[in-house]
Amino acid sequence: MRDCYPVTTTGSTDIEPPGYGGPMLGSDLGIALRAAQSAPQSVPDVMRRVAAALGATDVVVYVVDFAQTTLEPLPDRGAHAEVPQSEPVATSMAGRAFVDGAVAVAPRGDSSRIWAPIVEGSDRTGVLGLTVPDATDDLLAASEELGLLAGHLIATHARTTDLYDLHRRRRSLSLAASMQWDLLPPLVFRTPAISIAGILEPAYDVGGDCFDYALNDQLLSLVIFDAVGHGVESSLVAALGIGCYRHNRREAHSLEQIHAALDEAIAEHFPRLAFATGQLVEIDVETGVLTWTNAGHPAPLLIRGGRVVGELACRPTLAWGLGTTFSDPAPVTLATEHLEPGDSVLFYTDGVTEAHVPGEEEFGIERLADLAGRHAADEVEPAEVVRHLVRAVLDYKTDRLDDDATLVLVRWDGPSSR
Repeated sequence: MRDCYPVTTTGSTDIEPPGYGGPMLGSDLGIALRAAQSAPQSVPDVMRRVAAALGATDVVVYVVDFAQTTLEPLPDRGAHAEVPQSEPVATSMAGRAFVDGAVAVAPRGDSSRIWAPIVEGSDRTGVLGLTVPDATDDLLAASEELGLLAGHLIATHARTTDLYDLHRRRRSLSLAASMQWDLLPPLVFRTPAISIAGILEPAYDVGGDCFDYALNDQLLSLVIFDAVGHGVESSLVAALGIGCYRHNRREAHSLEQIHAALDEAIAEHFPRLAFATGQLVEIDVETGVLTWTNAGHPAPLLIRGGRVVGELACRPTLAWGLGTTFSDPAPVTLATEHLEPGDSVLFYTDGVTEAHVPGEEEFGIERLADLAGRHAADEVEPAEVVRHLVRAVLDYKTDRLDDDATLVLVRWDGPSSR
C-alpha cells in the first residue's frame, strides 16, 4: 500500500469549491432530511444505501471513543469484503483522516479505499470508510459530504438512543464520568473568527472538571470549572455549577453577577464546604476583547506568534462556594486583554500541571507552556494541540492520573469579515 494523500476538506462553514458538480449536488438536503426520519439505529444502513448510489461498497461507520484513541465500527447488517475492526487513531489510515480532518485515499486492489471524517457541526466524531472503483475528484468530494451526512444523522439520533454512546466506550464509564460527559458541549467548535477545543482525562473516570461555552451573536461565553474532590460528589457540584452558569448566562447577567451567583449556589446547596475553582470568560469575536474573572483558578496562558508569551493576570476571589462561607464576598475583578488575530488562550485545571509520578517532580507550568508553544508553532488546529498536550501529560504520569486534567484552547483568528 502506498502512502495515502489527504484531500483538503472545505469544512462546514466554507463555500463549495468552484466547479464542483459531485453526485450528491442538488439532492443532498433531501437525502439528509429523509434519512433523519429513519430508526435511531439505522445510520450504518442508511449510509450504505446512500453510498451505493455512488458505486461504493464495504461502507463502515466508525465513531471515536471517549479517550479519542480508537475508532470503533458500528454494527451493520450489510455484507463486507472483510470484517471491520477497531482502528487506532495514531497509526491507521482511518486515524489519519480523523486527525487531519481531511479525506484520505489509498489503493485497494483494482479499487480505492476512502476514509472521510465524520463531522457533527465542527466536531470530528468518527470516520466513514468506503471502497470505490475509481477515486475521482467528484467521488472524493461526495465522500466528504457523506461524512457530513453521517455526522448529522448520528447527532440527531443520539438524542433518542444510547447505541452511539455505548459504541464510544472502550470500557465502562464511572458514574461520575457519565454525569460529566452528559454536561459537556461539543469538544470542538469553529467559525471563521474563533475556534474552541477541549479535552478531559481520565476520559472514563473524570470527576469534577467541566467546561461550557456558547456563541451568541458576536459574544463568546465560556466557563472552566474544577470542583473539589473526586467521584459523584464532585460531579454533583459541577452539575450545579454548569446549570447555574447556563441559567444566568441565558438571563443575560453580567460576569460579575454570574460569578456571585455561582458562589451563592454552591454555598447554599453544598453546606459541607464543597467548592469549585474556575474562570468566567467573554470574548467579543469582532474586536478580540477578552474579559474574564477568576475564582481561585490557575491563570490561563496567552499564545502569540507560535509561543507562550505569558500568563493572563486577574486578581482572584476565593473559590466558588467559599466566598460567602468564610467572609463577606470579595469584590469581583474583571480583567481585560486585547487579543491579536491568531492569538490563542489556553485554559487548564491543576490536574495538568500537578500530574507526577510519586517521588518525581510535577509536570509543571513551564513544561506545559513549552509544549503549548511548540505545538502552536506547528500551526495545527486547536483540537490537535490539546490532544498532543493531554497525551504528554498522560505519558508523563504513565497513563494514570490521580486528578482530572482538562484543557480548553480558544483561538481568535480576527473579525469574521477579515
